Amino acid sequence: MAGWRDDDPGLPIKFGPCSNGEYDPQPLSPVMRETVRRARVECDRNAKRLGMRRREFLLSVCGAATTLLVLDACTREAIRHVSGSPGATPGGGYSIPPEATTEPDAAHDAIGGEEFVFDIQGHLLEYDLNPVLNGQDFWTRFPQRYCGEDDPRACYSIDHFMELMFLRSDTSMLVLSALPIYPEGSPLSATVMAETRRIAEGLCRDDRVLLHGQALPNVGPLRANLDAMEDLARKYPIVAWKTFTHFPDVFEHDGNAWWLDDHERGLPQVGEAFIRKAVELGIPRICTHKGFSGSSRFASPVDVGPAARRHRDVDFVVYHSGYEAGGPEGPYTPATAEVGINRLVSSLKRSGIGPNENVYAELGSTWWSVFRAPEQAAHVLGKLLRYVGEDNVVWGTDCLFYGSPQDQIQALRSFHISDELQERFGYPRLSRRLKAKILGLNGARLYGIDPLTTKCEFTRRELEEIRKHLPGKDRTLGPATVAAAQHVRDHHWESGMP
Repeated sequence: MAGWRDDDPGLPIKFGPCSNGEYDPQPLSPVMRETVRRARVECDRNAKRLGMRRREFLLSVCGAATTLLVLDACTREAIRHVSGSPGATPGGGYSIPPEATTEPDAAHDAIGGEEFVFDIQGHLLEYDLNPVLNGQDFWTRFPQRYCGEDDPRACYSIDHFMELMFLRSDTSMLVLSALPIYPEGSPLSATVMAETRRIAEGLCRDDRVLLHGQALPNVGPLRANLDAMEDLARKYPIVAWKTFTHFPDVFEHDGNAWWLDDHERGLPQVGEAFIRKAVELGIPRICTHKGFSGSSRFASPVDVGPAARRHRDVDFVVYHSGYEAGGPEGPYTPATAEVGINRLVSSLKRSGIGPNENVYAELGSTWWSVFRAPEQAAHVLGKLLRYVGEDNVVWGTDCLFYGSPQDQIQALRSFHISDELQERFGYPRLSRRLKAKILGLNGARLYGIDPLTTKCEFTRRELEEIRKHLPGKDRTLGPATVAAAQHVRDHHWESGMP
């Protein structure tokens, strides 16, 4: 591996720009640029104060605490400047005591934890297991290929995924979730998922990697697609179905899309048959991509409420929670009822689906997009917890595209919603118990599993020490520019296209 001796692994809280390839990376705001500048200065200062090498401090829990404290300070200053009021405060922020920037115990109290972390949206791209794709080099064109591997494709491999998720983060269990790629020739095929699960069982000596089954009921004959679901369920230990109502329209712009509730004539009427098949196979758990819609209107969550009302025996997990890149996210109001996450809230309201029923909101790529903007983050979490339910908001990160999810975990642990927003909009207080539910306990109940109380081979404290010395850098791995994201949409997702 290359680049081990680089003294700059990057800030421990990654600010991007980066995306998962399904949307254009958002440029850093002036507040973010100032946060990055000031965080580097403060990390250098604290490293010298502690007599540590710069690299070691940046990879430490104190380095992460320092960066979050700077983000909180810059956000507060920006709010006060815009409002013209020296007493103005943002609707959300990070509770980091100053001593956490130099005292490991204080830092661990602020952003560490021993809770169960269950990431229900993990992705990788394994080219070596798929001869159809071995000769392709799409991902080598991205600057993120410099992850320390000699072969750039290995930055997205099973081995790299395992390291990022289980050694470089506090993730305890995860679900490998399908991508919007045709199954033939996919670098995240069912075979690749099963091999990842096998490797994890050998490494961790337990069952901590679960699998989604991809379902594309509108691509080809419906009967063949339902038979393919049955074949997947017979061959692999599928725990849920992952589907995309906007695929392939989002890439091909051909109008080939569908709805869970079959409400639009002229589109393939496959939603009801798909849901019934999921129930018939004994896997009544449907994970549907909603939000990050690109140019396709079919990623709207408008169909979630009606489908959930009709099928009370099915759990519907709304991946990305209906969030759209660029936001902005504010409170739920009649004027904004059909914007972003509010579309999901409206769909549930119209259908009479209340909190903590059979609809779940997943945070992958959504939390990554908003944790850098605490006011928006407070509204996103507040709305989902109020309307979808405190028992039904589940953790996902969309990693490895954003590198290790550790910074996202640390950010949530220390995040708070202001008293003002709680009082004005009925948002709950983010207690340690509620955060533990979001990070893992809600997902465990959804998937019917017992939370694992042991980490993969190492204790949390040992992992923190190991992360300081592991080679490599704090990197995001998804596309960092608009051109790179468009390249993925134009070329990469076509892999295996019939």
